[in-house]
Amino acid sequence: MILNTQQLPAIANFEKLIWNWRDYKIQYTVMGTGQPLVLVHGFGASIGHWRKNIPALANAGYQVFAIDLLGFGGSDKAAIDYSVDVWVELLKDFWTDHIQQPAVFIGNSIGALISLIVLAKYPEITAGGVLINSAGGLSHRPYELNPPLRIMMSAFNRVVRSPITGKFVFNRIRQKSQIRRTLYQVYRDRTAVTDELVDLLYTPSCDPGAQQVFASILTAPPGPTPEELLPTIERPLLVIWGADDPWTPITGAKIYEQAQENGQDITILPIPGAGHCPHDEVPNVVNAQIVDWLAQRLEVRG
Repeated sequence: MILNTQQLPAIANFEKLIWNWRDYKIQYTVMGTGQPLVLVHGFGASIGHWRKNIPALANAGYQVFAIDLLGFGGSDKAAIDYSVDVWVELLKDFWTDHIQQPAVFIGNSIGALISLIVLAKYPEITAGGVLINSAGGLSHRPYELNPPLRIMMSAFNRVVRSPITGKFVFNRIRQKSQIRRTLYQVYRDRTAVTDELVDLLYTPSCDPGAQQVFASILTAPPGPTPEELLPTIERPLLVIWGADDPWTPITGAKIYEQAQENGQDITILPIPGAGHCPHDEVPNVVNAQIVDWLAQRLEVRG
């Protein structure tokens, strides 16, 4: 199936819906009908980061769900200890309440890692996974850092956790000018770093409790590695990677290449000239890749 992206709107206004999960307010949206897709954003992002993908995928014949994970976007900024397990259970319960048929989980960055964990832990609710510049963990593992950086990271964690210095650090990081500078680091095409995108990241940071969420996530356990998860995956995977990503370099795709060589159903599509968020930077390319892969893999599985 070929997606004619020229006929589809790039950006849409979504109906924002509320789902109550464990007494917390979770914001989500849904568009279209057909095979369900669940879009899972990355750190600091929200439903809006999929604004260029939701209408295209819905118009291609899929029912597209996008959810603001607890702590992000329009969802509650709960005062809890965050971990990937919290969000995995949230997605499992969301599927139980709203979907109830095997879905394809599509994630970017941390959202891709969370999607991979869902596929590993709850294969019965999944039909496949799309990993876009997947993170290797929610945070750095000590053995991944040399001793000086390990000491610096430990000190930084104490600063972030402090009620006084943590607030100072958070207020500096969430300034619009700093958000824009950070995006310039990870988007190859600077014209994709718009005022709208900056506002998408800035606005939720003004919510009560946002600083505590930030501190909890930055100092949370990293979770399982993709290397640990991949041998247990039973569903087909599409691995999309912006090749110029400085945060999660394309060398991270090697573990998927190895799994592919070992016989797992994995398709790997690098995107030259794109950074950490190719679904937002080059949405027409990513939307077409996803739709073509879905048509091939779901037809085969059907």
